[in-house]
Amino acid sequence: MKIDIIGDIHGCFNELYKLTIQLGYNWKAGIPLHPNGRCLAFVGDLTDRGPESLKVVDIVYELWKQKKAYYVPGNHCNKLYRYFLGNKVQVTHGLETTVAELSGCTVQQRNHYKQVFMEMYENSPLYLQLDNKKLVIAHAGIKEDYIGKMNNKVKTFVLYGDITGEKHPDGSPVRGDWAKKYKGKPTIVYGHTPVLEPRFIHNTVNIDTGAVFGGKLTALQYPEMEVVSISSSMPFVKEKFNHPH
Repeated sequence: MKIDIIGDIHGCFNELYKLTIQLGYNWKAGIPLHPNGRCLAFVGDLTDRGPESLKVVDIVYELWKQKKAYYVPGNHCNKLYRYFLGNKVQVTHGLETTVAELSGCTVQQRNHYKQVFMEMYENSPLYLQLDNKKLVIAHAGIKEDYIGKMNNKVKTFVLYGDITGEKHPDGSPVRGDWAKKYKGKPTIVYGHTPVLEPRFIHNTVNIDTGAVFGGKLTALQYPEMEVVSISSSMPFVKEKFNHPH
């Protein structure tokens, strides 16, 4: 199994396009396909904050529908899903850019995005176990003893990370460093917390290199465990990156 796992895209379609080209995919069919049969996987947070969230949804949905890519949802995917359901969600923290794109659409286009996104979300697992369970892809990571389980506690962890319930002065959640304590055999690939460089620790890799905050969009090539990145065209926002202590 040869797979290229891409970090949080957040509507940065341009970076996604360039990264797939760099990885050897071609777009002749309108979606990125690899001549040697490698496939893509996405760690969630496809939308919000970036300029072209809807385009990203279309591409990932098409790949997913044709079984040419894997997808797991992130917290922003969960929020967009709840928005489409008509639940009361705050249109802040990035969702406002996706909603602005949707409001520029015709009713027919809006219905299309709602339908395809909800279909993909509802039919995708919370996290993936691949390659005979040697590889786990989970948006914000997963604790060793949660692997194989599906309940609300696991769902919260996979979507939001190791949150304590406490908040920093700026309102962002205080997060524990679960990867430091991880002792499991499966390789866990995740995103969610932007880091300046991919973080390899104890068989875990954080590949969210903050594309939407002016960092990079990163792919991890599995099983080679090699990193390929593309610089972002977005303005750099230093305070959005998690500096490992």
